[in-house]
This record gives sequence, structure tokens and C-alpha cells, in this order.
Amino acid sequence: MIVFEITSRAYQRKPGKSPSFKFRCTSGPRKGQVRASPASCNAPINIKAKNTLSQTRRGSKASIAKAKTTITKRSSAGARRVASLNKPRKRSRKI
Repeated sequence: MIVFEITSRAYQRKPGKSPSFKFRCTSGPRKGQVRASPASCNAPINIKAKNTLSQTRRGSKASIAKAKTTITKRSSAGARRVASLNKPRKRSRKI
């Protein structure tokens, strides 16, 4: 299978470093998630780790942390830079 059928490329912010390329899974169990490599889109899911994380997220502190991270991801300088990099290029019109 061709890589671009599974993923689409996008920039993502690394804290304290320059933006780097990541891959968004377009199919498989991780559809819609952003991963470092396209191979991880179809990797088997660790069910024990998944259940542990879902229990952790049910806590009250997790919801507060989620609200804070959404504000940071929306308004930080790095997030704004990445958003401008990921905008599609305008094609020149042929007349």
C-alpha cells in the first residue's frame, strides 16, 4: 500500500524546537490521529494501556488539564506558526 493512501503530512510543534513533519492517519484504527511515522497507523492496539488511560482521563483533574491544554494549543506562538504552515498553497490561476 502506498504511504499517501494511509496518511497525509502536516507540520506539528515540538516544544522548544522547530516545527517538524508528522503524519495524520487517514485509515485504520487510529484514523484522524497524528503520528510520527505512517507505520504506527496500523500497529496493534495495547488494550491494557488503553483502559488505564481511559480511567485516568475520567478523573476531575484530567478535565481541567484538557481545558488548559486546548487554550494553549489554540493561542501559543508555536501553534499559530504551525497553523500558518499547514494552510494549503494557493494555485496560480491560468487565464
